[in-house]
Amino acid sequence: MVNDLTSPPEMCSFCHKKQTDGVSLIGNDKEHLFICNECVEACAKALDLKGIETITGEAVDKDKAPAKPIDFSSLPKPSEIYEELSHYVIGQQDAKRALSVAVYNHYKRIFASGQQTEIKSNGFSNVDIDKANILLLGPSGSGKTLLAKTLAQILDVPFAIADATVLTEAGYVGEDADSILLKLVHAADGDVERAQYGILYIDEVDKIARKAENLSITRDVSGEGVQQALLKIIEGTLANIAKTGQRKHPEEDLLQIDTSNILFILGGAFVGLEDIVAKRVNESSVGFNSELNEKASDDKDNLLAKVLPEDLTKFGLIPEFVGRIPIVTHLNELTEDDLVAILTKPRNALLKQYQKLFAIDNVKLEFSEKSVHAIAKRAIDLEVGARGLRSICERLLQKIMFEIPDSDKARVVTISEDCVLENVEPIVEPLKKK
Repeated sequence: MVNDLTSPPEMCSFCHKKQTDGVSLIGNDKEHLFICNECVEACAKALDLKGIETITGEAVDKDKAPAKPIDFSSLPKPSEIYEELSHYVIGQQDAKRALSVAVYNHYKRIFASGQQTEIKSNGFSNVDIDKANILLLGPSGSGKTLLAKTLAQILDVPFAIADATVLTEAGYVGEDADSILLKLVHAADGDVERAQYGILYIDEVDKIARKAENLSITRDVSGEGVQQALLKIIEGTLANIAKTGQRKHPEEDLLQIDTSNILFILGGAFVGLEDIVAKRVNESSVGFNSELNEKASDDKDNLLAKVLPEDLTKFGLIPEFVGRIPIVTHLNELTEDDLVAILTKPRNALLKQYQKLFAIDNVKLEFSEKSVHAIAKRAIDLEVGARGLRSICERLLQKIMFEIPDSDKARVVTISEDCVLENVEPIVEPLKKK
């Protein structure tokens, strides 16, 4: 449309920007009313997010308190973190102790870099503390994810879980390594500032090990390539990620995240790592005035406790990657007694959860001691660890949970050992009034 001398110039009726300012205008020629693409986007955000207003293109929640930095004075001590972890995680004393110290030092380091008043007086103003990320070794279902998740709950920081198996080197089909940071932003409800003080757990790290010692002509884009891509992110960098989590495009607005204060906890089963350690331990035991370690190949937990950086390198992690994870701890394989304790003792114990579900329907659920041990034995036989306990209980209780809501009468349901081993029906009796 060409304007004559009497027509006012075309501009947005809201922000008064013109096309010459780089915006696109949508309007009604007859009424001479226009709106630009920026105002349309701002209106869309305001309509989608209730209670949120847009300021300079950024969505801001009115009711949400601004992110506050970690307060060192309220940071629990390692012994307090350990004690709180023990309420949720059974056993694994070594791992809980190592994590408690590492997390305490990590957030103490953040405080030291922000407020130097007391530290300067002690003569350490020029000393920078490096970030120490953590590697958890242990079989599936031993509690690696639960430990990391519980830590984040204790400290009240954003927490996210990423799967290393879906990551690929940049330019190949799959997710870019830096896309895992967007999960942490989502966990912080879009608050980038708060996300930068969170904990990111990367699972299945052993699956990105180098496929072979000798590189072939085929690129290892989901193994060594991913390790290379994660190096800077884990160490600490200013990462630019796409807001959609997809591949980055030149025209797209990128989100900047500083990873310097994000604590990375990496976990994996590392099947076969104990064999590498056993070989090294046995080789070092050969010679004059030496004793052969005959139990080295038998005690898996003992071997994982002796892991050195060179063992991880032989397993397939590149030296640069290993160097960025200075804290390595292991989780023991769970025994029958451990699984029984997991079923009954923690605050969120699985059997307590089912008892609460039944109590809502006015039903008292009871487990005999032998039935609990039978459930634990079945989990060990299936080699699924604590992760398989819920599926076993679901199959065990599914039929009775289907039938119970049909009646409002108060009853007692007793699960015996035969219910677990022989699929015998649970005993259902009227609840006796006291």
